[in-house]
Amino acid sequence: MRLPTVADIERRIPRPDDFESRARGTALTARVGTALGVCFAVCFATGMWSHFQYSTPGWLTLSPDPAQLYRWTQGLHIASGTAAIPLLLVKLWSVFPRLFNRPAAGARGLVVEVLERASIAALMGSTFFMLASGTLNIIGWYPWEFSFRRTHEAVAWVAIGSLVVHIGVKLPVIRTALGAPIEHPDEHLDPSAPTRRTVLRGAFAASGLAVLLTAGQSVPWLRTVSAFSVRPGDGPQDLPVNRTAAGAGTSETALDPAWRLEVTAGDRTVSLSRDELLAMPQSTHRLPIACVEGWSRSATWTGVPLRDLLALVGAEPDADVVLRSLQTKGAFGSSRVVGNVVKDDRTMLALSLNGEKLDIDHGYPARLIAPNRPGVFQTKWVNRLEVDA
Repeated sequence: MRLPTVADIERRIPRPDDFESRARGTALTARVGTALGVCFAVCFATGMWSHFQYSTPGWLTLSPDPAQLYRWTQGLHIASGTAAIPLLLVKLWSVFPRLFNRPAAGARGLVVEVLERASIAALMGSTFFMLASGTLNIIGWYPWEFSFRRTHEAVAWVAIGSLVVHIGVKLPVIRTALGAPIEHPDEHLDPSAPTRRTVLRGAFAASGLAVLLTAGQSVPWLRTVSAFSVRPGDGPQDLPVNRTAAGAGTSETALDPAWRLEVTAGDRTVSLSRDELLAMPQSTHRLPIACVEGWSRSATWTGVPLRDLLALVGAEPDADVVLRSLQTKGAFGSSRVVGNVVKDDRTMLALSLNGEKLDIDHGYPARLIAPNRPGVFQTKWVNRLEVDA
């Protein structure tokens, strides 16, 4: 068979055969696609868990144990999403020639072709959106007006649904390709060109390297090698900060000597100064701060258990509580803590961090800290606790 020359290709629309090389083929695509599918599945599952944490359905009661669960799931979420990027690029490269397949003959064949390409377009569009917006979320840049969390969740369902359809359509091809040898059988092709095995190894190596260079924000022992980790652990009192006191509008009110914590239950209210809180029995625990952006860090917190504060107003130790903040800018100025978390002795109104007075950017004069909880719900600059009736 005569290979097409450059002049031949320039005179017509390219065909799949014009891109023939021993590195491309279904054997490579199926293997890279399988790894990519695993990354997507892990990313989707851990992402949905985060959404459950943010908007817990009434029928679901989340346990405070294990305390590190949210940290683990979001670390996996970011790692699997990062690993997917090189794999996706290699998979697209491997199937690029199919873009130039001619439509099948006949009306039925044309309809099937259009539907298949439409499902692939939905898959690619949603995938690119998820990976691009997720990466921008990690670095804290939001060049859009819509809600990242709600939109990310909605598009995730489109992506996973399109992926399931795509796998269902291609399953016979995938099974055949995975059972075939990885290497190209044709010997006449350029022997100096990379082989499928070389490309496959390169894809896995690039994916692993991407994770290694970014995972330090989630995995403490990787911080020294994760050169591209967005939040390696820097910040006041050796803990990163997402929202500063200035960004929350609490720079002055948090330092007001007249600050008081109000604890209310029905018609009963107790008002406490910071000194009075410090005079109460203190609890110390090592707990993580873990954020949806993927960064996490464990720290030692000291403060008053929430259930002890509820006892001051005669409330049950497992009552639901709403905490309100001095915050005047940005979202998540309040949060709800459900009863099974409130009664856990690790759930506290923290007054100290790593043996020092709480820094204002970490929520001085008092902040919530509780196990297995998203960072945005570890409310800072707390000035009011309301016991749910």
